[in-house]
Amino acid sequence: MVKVKICGITSLQDAAAILKLKPDALGFVFYKNSPRYITFPKAKIIIDRLPSSVKRVGVFVNDEERNIRFIAGGLKLDMLQFHGSESAEFCGRFRDYRIVKALRVKDKHSLQGIKTYPVWGVMFDAYKKNFFGGTGTQFNWNLIKDIKLTGKEIFLSGGLSAGDVKAAISLVRPDWVDVSSSVEIRPGKKDYRLVKEFIEAVRK
Repeated sequence: MVKVKICGITSLQDAAAILKLKPDALGFVFYKNSPRYITFPKAKIIIDRLPSSVKRVGVFVNDEERNIRFIAGGLKLDMLQFHGSESAEFCGRFRDYRIVKALRVKDKHSLQGIKTYPVWGVMFDAYKKNFFGGTGTQFNWNLIKDIKLTGKEIFLSGGLSAGDVKAAISLVRPDWVDVSSSVEIRPGKKDYRLVKEFIEAVRK
């Protein structure tokens, strides 16, 4: 079954409501320029209350290794999602974690080199200049429908919604789907109804 990650959690209230829908993972954005940025203390309050069945994912964009390790260790994160221009060498420094490298897909040339990354998973997201995720826009799924990443988990992101996620899954056949902006009232504030509809659409 395709797993669901709800990203951009910023409040305990949202997390508590979404947990009732049994997501597989929650994502916390530690990129200060994001409207979904969350501080370490605030994230800890939420993460300390999560059941072990829900994976804790930290999202980082071109951050320093020291800061990433401080946050990951302090919050006992299960996965680290690198959503910037991190190199394969940089990702390789975190072999003690499950690393998900995000790739912003603009065209077929965007896919070059991804197989060289020593990571646990690869996330395919939409490209938008000067934005690192959370754009609410889609990319051409046909660009990755035949991609083979042996031994790696495939995450699909980029403007997915309850209305089209089934079609996306059918075409791409990812291991995970990731959603943020399309299930929000405003950046950082989730809409419980939209999250519920999304998760139900994935699991039907």
